Amino acid sequence: MHRKRLAAAVLLAATLTGALAPMATAHQPDHVQRQLDLLVERGGVPGALAHDGRTTHTAGVADLESGRPMVDARGRFRLASNTKAFTAAAVMRLVADGHIRLDDRVGAYVPQLTERTITVRQLLKQTSGLPEYTSLVDWNRPGTAQDYLALALTEKPVFESGTDWGYSNTNYLVLGMVIDEVSGVDFRTYIERTILRPLRLDDTYWPAPGELTLRGPHARNYGVHPARPGAGRVDVTELPGYEFGASGGLVSTPGDLNAFWDGLFGGRLLPGWAVRLMARDTTDVGGRDGYPAGSRYGYGIVSIPLSCGGVYWGHGGDLPGNSVGGGRATAGRGTVTVYTTTWAAEGENLRLLQGAVDAALCARKR
Repeated sequence: MHRKRLAAAVLLAATLTGALAPMATAHQPDHVQRQLDLLVERGGVPGALAHDGRTTHTAGVADLESGRPMVDARGRFRLASNTKAFTAAAVMRLVADGHIRLDDRVGAYVPQLTERTITVRQLLKQTSGLPEYTSLVDWNRPGTAQDYLALALTEKPVFESGTDWGYSNTNYLVLGMVIDEVSGVDFRTYIERTILRPLRLDDTYWPAPGELTLRGPHARNYGVHPARPGAGRVDVTELPGYEFGASGGLVSTPGDLNAFWDGLFGGRLLPGWAVRLMARDTTDVGGRDGYPAGSRYGYGIVSIPLSCGGVYWGHGGDLPGNSVGGGRATAGRGTVTVYTTTWAAEGENLRLLQGAVDAALCARKR
């Protein structure tokens, strides 16, 4: 669900002959294509895609066995930790409607945390100190959100709530439980009603219990399977997506993810004050968990500096079989989604993925 942490803890080649990609148009030069090509040629990534709403660049293949071309912008992929932005927006909808306050103690909604001083705001900002549950799960025997939280609570807090920043999928696991309690419906249903339907994200969905495959067109994914790490790099297209929940469970397309960022920052989901708060009440996370210098974490969203000035707002996410980057840039530079079909969350591959995002959003400045 998130870079290093998920790959190392939870969820978690063949030589590819050439890159399959449409010609780059004038508004998006070959800088983007070059980053994707390098991911394939040097990084061993099976397939990669960048989509800005007008132009789609691809490299590599969608299936190592058949060699079929990389899917286009209609292909489905797992959002991984980009899901957190949807969950945060749903929580802020409850705040805007007066059903919950940011400084409410979470124990008022989640009995397992009654004795803790953790607030809703701290969960959103990743400042609760809750330990990472994903490193404790036996992925051969998935459980419930309550089971996973109980596992996390067997560990000592990473730090006293509110005193530091530490990325933990447990924070958003708990926020899903908060949404359940406050809204009276499952968090998946609430997010469908308040985000997916209003924005007409018809290609975005929550996997059903026991559903392992991806619906519709999609590329195959490759990585270390969380339940069979000894097998090495294998096809991991089939994963228990339902179990990833509020911290990483959504499936979408590049077009739908771009539309979400545009809808959130364009004022179609929340009042302006709520979006501004999500983006202003932030923590400097540069150099931590793969974030570049100058990055700041807000409420389920992250700002990352652009080489051409300004920033873009997104989140990023990783599973064994894919990594996702991108978001909406300031100064009207557009929105882009970049993803790979294997984990690309550290080292040169991470720099290339982030470079493709930067190149796409800075294209008009070159």
